[in-house]
Amino acid sequence: MDTKQIINELTPYKPGKQIHEVKEMYGLDRIVKLASNENPFGYTKKLDNLNAFSPSFEVYPDGYTAELRSALAKRLNVDESQLVFGNGSDEIVQSICRAFLYPGVNTVMAVPTFPQYKHNARIEGADVREVPVVNGYHDLQGMLDAIDEETNVVWLCSPNNPTGCAIPHDDFYNFLDQCPDDVLVVLDEAYYEYLDEKKDLDTVENLPQYKNLIVLRTFSKAYGLAGLRIGYGIGNPDLVAKLDVVRGPFNTSSIAQKAALIAMEDDTFIADSVSRNKKIKKEFQQFLDTIDWQYYESETNFLFISTPINSNDVFQYILKQGFIVRPLEGLGCPNAIRVTIGKESDMKELQSIILQLNNKVIEANRS
Repeated sequence: MDTKQIINELTPYKPGKQIHEVKEMYGLDRIVKLASNENPFGYTKKLDNLNAFSPSFEVYPDGYTAELRSALAKRLNVDESQLVFGNGSDEIVQSICRAFLYPGVNTVMAVPTFPQYKHNARIEGADVREVPVVNGYHDLQGMLDAIDEETNVVWLCSPNNPTGCAIPHDDFYNFLDQCPDDVLVVLDEAYYEYLDEKKDLDTVENLPQYKNLIVLRTFSKAYGLAGLRIGYGIGNPDLVAKLDVVRGPFNTSSIAQKAALIAMEDDTFIADSVSRNKKIKKEFQQFLDTIDWQYYESETNFLFISTPINSNDVFQYILKQGFIVRPLEGLGCPNAIRVTIGKESDMKELQSIILQLNNKVIEANRS
């Protein structure tokens, strides 16, 4: 059967290795997964009451996501018509590409960044213009320079995945003020909850001034609902209405909607997760300093770490010890890995493994 030609040039998204795979591959009893930026502290205990929620599995979920929509709109102080929900925020990325990208137009993004922007843009036939990051940060002037009359969408990821760097407040609004009004600016804030409050871009409050801006957030990361797949976008009603046209009619499940509603109300859990992540991340950074492994400044629950040897070799060495991290060669960074910040005891164990590897590298370089 014939498909779009581009389908033959692309490969499916490859998630990090699953725990059972690694156990079987290396005969290990215990695996620590630090590859997908999941919350190692789980999710709110209030979800223990989810057992009392008995959806009718034979009935379609609420296609309007009414209960969660109402609660989230009040929390964000926006109109309900400004919200769009997705099966994870990456489904909204797909919907944006489907609605606004097509052959003859182009889209601008950083590199490296979340690969699904490029993947979905290419499927829709758009030309992709990539602007390299500078020390992990978006080169916003370079991205402005890449915009022309055929540009329909610009992607900003802050904090950026995989570098972890957050766009400075003034730089962001300077970019918006210079970006043409007919170019859609997508700000992906998947790691928003981990941001230092002083670095909050205050995007939701400023949406009325920027009709061409949409902000994406998710319940997959800090809220710990990655397995349920639910995210959302916030934008002006006309923009959201266009995305509602292309999204699936029942794209978020009843259980995901209810779980997000419950999780959203537990600010204590989020504060605790963020606090613990910050402390453990700082300790891990201090360890990396002692062995002179460089890393980018991160406002997330992960670190982009430069490695002294090829990232796949680092990945394999760590994997055999029962730890899964993400090698970044596939994103054009052959000597870098991304490591999710895990529980304190697990990160201490990972430090020992990395130290062993580093010593081996030093010995090899001497011989």
